[in-house]
This record gives sequence, C-alpha cells and structure tokens, in this order.
Amino acid sequence: MDLIQALTSKGMTAIISTPYSRDLGDELRRLRESCTEFNGRSMAVQLGWDPSKVSDIELGKVRASDVDLVQYLATCGKNIDFVDEFRRRYHNAFDLYFAQVPDKLRTLAMTEAMATKIISYDVMTVHGLLQTDGYARELFVDSHIEAPADIERFVQARMDRQTIMRRPNRPECLFYLHELALQMRLGDASVREDQYLRLLFNTHILRIVPANVSTLRSACTLYEFGKASPVVYSETDTANVYAQDSVAVARTRRLFQRLDAVALDAEQSKRKLAEYVSALREDPDDGGTDLA
Repeated sequence: MDLIQALTSKGMTAIISTPYSRDLGDELRRLRESCTEFNGRSMAVQLGWDPSKVSDIELGKVRASDVDLVQYLATCGKNIDFVDEFRRRYHNAFDLYFAQVPDKLRTLAMTEAMATKIISYDVMTVHGLLQTDGYARELFVDSHIEAPADIERFVQARMDRQTIMRRPNRPECLFYLHELALQMRLGDASVREDQYLRLLFNTHILRIVPANVSTLRSACTLYEFGKASPVVYSETDTANVYAQDSVAVARTRRLFQRLDAVALDAEQSKRKLAEYVSALREDPDDGGTDLA
C-alpha cells in the first residue's frame, strides 16, 4: 500500500504541508496537552483513529476533514463557536499562498525554528534576526502603527526569535542587506552604532549590496527545510505573506543569484560597516549617510 492509499484509508488527504498547516497542527497538539489527559496514542484510541493519524494531523502533514476536526476539538472540550472559528482558519491551512496580519508571529517563529537554511534580502531595514533591541524599538516607534502599549511586547518577541541563532544546530544563514538600510537615520547615534556593530560582528553571514546597485526588489526571505518544501516569506506593514509555489521559489532563487554576483563579500562588507561606524563616531549627527 503506498502513502496516498494509506492516508486515504485513515480518512485523511495527502497534501504538501505549509508553515500555516504546521502552525495549526501544533496548536491542536497544545490543545490536547492542555485540555485533556491524553497523549497522542490514547487520543487516537479515544477517537477511534489509527495512532499515526493524530501525529500526522498535529504535525500539519495532512489535511484533516471537517468531521475529524469536530471530533478532535470536541474531545478537547471545545464548544461549537470555538470549533467553527478553528475550522474557518484551518480551511486555508494548506494554501500555497497565504497572508496573515503582522502581529500573528507564531507561524513566522515556528518557520524560523524549523528551517535548516535561511537566505534573506532586506532593502530599507535590517532583518529581524539581526536587529538590536534598540533598533527594533525605533522601528516600531517610527512606524506610528503599533499602539505604544504593545511596542515592548513586539520588541521582546523579535528578540525571542533570535534565540535560533544561538542554537548548536542553528540554521545556515545568509543575509543580503542593501546599503540603503545603513543610511536610514533611525534613532539616535547610539542606536545606529549598536546596530552597525551587531552587523559588523556577523559579517560571516552578511553581505552588503552597495548603494550604487539598483537591485531594489522588495525584501524577502527564503526558508529551506529538511523534509518540507521551501517557503518564500515577505512582510509589509499590513500583511505577512507566505508563498510555497514552485514559481515563487524559483524567482526568489534567481534574485539571490543576482545578489551573489553584485554584493560585497564578507571582508568587503566588514570594511564597509567599519566605515559607517567610524563616520558616526566622527560626526554623530551625520550618521555616515554620505557614504557610497
């Protein structure tokens, strides 16, 4: 019996998992653990399912039917309103393109935590995984979008995401950063200097795209995984967008090939950042914005 036949026999649909399906599957697991006394195997017994069915649904590897979700959530003690809201969200869980509002960070954090390789390109700001807390705070303050009372929570969430960079098995990373981001007058001199120094100490994974290069595409990140399909991620002030379509992935890979050809290498990037630090210290009010 092949995989599709096996899944069909368990009442599941074989499909490519996505960041959102894995996020919602993990949410189901947390509900089981917090609302019942069942482990995965005993939950399967309670539902009359094959034991692997619970695991596959909680890992976001397969699409559960509406009946499956109702049975699962009812076993977790959830009422009809909760079930209807979860089914609404789950309906798009396996879409190859989907968007979320920016403050929904769990899917992004989970994607970063599962990635084996992260390649990004940022144009106007430093990537979130390389930001200092002062720089991140200034970004939120400067946007005038987030409520002041929420800013510290968002800054802390961004710093918490960076723990993946300190793991022994951290993902392989490469961050392309356009020089325009270095020229942004964000915060005071101390905020900019701290951010320059953070980048300076990470030039082994950073490549600066010179200011005279006009590769001004929108910022994007490519996540690769051991067993799941690659995902392209981009964000704006209004939405976080995930694309798992092969065309989107191929276009992004071509962008990174272009950047590889025009970006400074690690040593050149280090010298460029050192220039910005020196200029800032010589004239804190200028911030090195005249460098090219």
